[in-house]
Amino acid sequence: MGDTYKISEQPGKGKPSSEVTPAKDALKGRANRPVGLTTNEERRLMAERSKPRNPGRLVSLDAYRGFIMLVLAANGFGIAAFAAIDRERDVWRVADYETWQQIGFHFDHPPWRSNFLPGFLSDPATPASERSEFLKICVSFWDLIQPAFMFMVGVAMPFSYRKRSAEGQSAGRRFGHAVWRGLVLVLMAVFLSSMSSPSTEWEFVNVLAQIGLGYVFVYLMQGWRLWMQLTAFAGILIGYWFFIESYAAPADYNFAARDATVEEGQVYPGRFRSWSKNGNAAHNVDFRLLNLFRTLDPDQKASHGIAMDATDWAPQPVRRALFAFHEPFLYNRGGYQTLNFVPSIATMLLGLICGGLLLSSQTQWKKLGILLAGGVLCMALSLVAAETVCPIVKRIWTPSWVLFSGAYVMWMLAGFYLLFDVLPLKALAFPLAIVGMNSIAVYLMGQLFRGWTDEHVVQTHLQGLLEVCFGSKALGPEMYGPIISATAVAFVFWLVILWMHRRRIYLRV
Repeated sequence: MGDTYKISEQPGKGKPSSEVTPAKDALKGRANRPVGLTTNEERRLMAERSKPRNPGRLVSLDAYRGFIMLVLAANGFGIAAFAAIDRERDVWRVADYETWQQIGFHFDHPPWRSNFLPGFLSDPATPASERSEFLKICVSFWDLIQPAFMFMVGVAMPFSYRKRSAEGQSAGRRFGHAVWRGLVLVLMAVFLSSMSSPSTEWEFVNVLAQIGLGYVFVYLMQGWRLWMQLTAFAGILIGYWFFIESYAAPADYNFAARDATVEEGQVYPGRFRSWSKNGNAAHNVDFRLLNLFRTLDPDQKASHGIAMDATDWAPQPVRRALFAFHEPFLYNRGGYQTLNFVPSIATMLLGLICGGLLLSSQTQWKKLGILLAGGVLCMALSLVAAETVCPIVKRIWTPSWVLFSGAYVMWMLAGFYLLFDVLPLKALAFPLAIVGMNSIAVYLMGQLFRGWTDEHVVQTHLQGLLEVCFGSKALGPEMYGPIISATAVAFVFWLVILWMHRRRIYLRV
């Protein structure tokens, strides 16, 4: 296990080390060249020496990614569903209702605002919630799942880049792979988003689509100097802030018709009005963009003020094959927007910077210190921004959210790095690391087979065992069933991943 995840540079696939020493001597000059060594051989040996070395895998990154993917595939281990059981049910005679409400809060998204005061589960309209933004430093764990996922994409990029370079891949081939990966991720997201639709529904708010849309841009910043990457990071946040601020919903805008209410903090009455749910510039873009991927009749377009759709620009065969969805896009119920991918690029770029740090020659303790200090800086900047520039909202990926979530995901990476790369605990990472090495596979299992696995594996084949272990009502929906069932499904997924790992089967894009 330790050899698998070594971060130190490993020998490439060239000549064995016993043949490298003569090459080094040969390159000192023609006068000292061993007998029989030609100029062409010199060039070949010099090229071999100039190749980047394969950095191997980083155990903390795989464990971090595996932890996030397993929680996501298990749907939070059923904790939110368990906490939602009616308070009058028998389960609350043995479990503390208030404690589980606090735990359950961290396995669901808040209605809008993402940061809150310590000790508050949400941001209610109370005097306490009106205190300075500098005190609102807490966040729902579930809100951190997506930024952690995207951040880790950036962290892994320098390792992937170095590995492909060590294998001799050309710059053009590496770029082509980045374009292909981005395209496949977007198409996978559209497929998953259309699972319950009568036809393909072209929407791009799924995490895979968000990664895919921004992936090439982040790839192009690979290899930039640190100051250039930081400048790009700041430029993305400032530019996106100007874009959102450039649009304000009309005074008579009907937020309620777009599933946004003042009571849940989704509509800002004052200077932050531009950042309200489904009444911002990014929503306005989606209303125009996503209706281009639908086929609507004239009455639908007239009643909703839609200027153009697929019938106006796509030939009939194309419409029938790709754009057969007939419902207009009016708003996203969660308030998520396609253009979230723009500030999300900054989240991935932050990961790219951290990946470069972990790949550098700095000592492990210095890397750890920089990750912790970087998190503190991001947190401080986010709180200043929340007070003066824009609210911290995950659902529309505000610039302040990039900084706020960036602090947490950096601290999480630092924790995993301390446990599994600095301290001698690599062996303990194995259950999570194998999931991280096959993250796309476990994500797809969670999205496609969670319900089937629960019904046909857990309920059918494991029910008796679970009832022996946890009682006759182990899978009952009004007892601990939501947690036990979801955990059992996650364990089945893990066994599949273990089987794939043993046979070296890894799903790659």
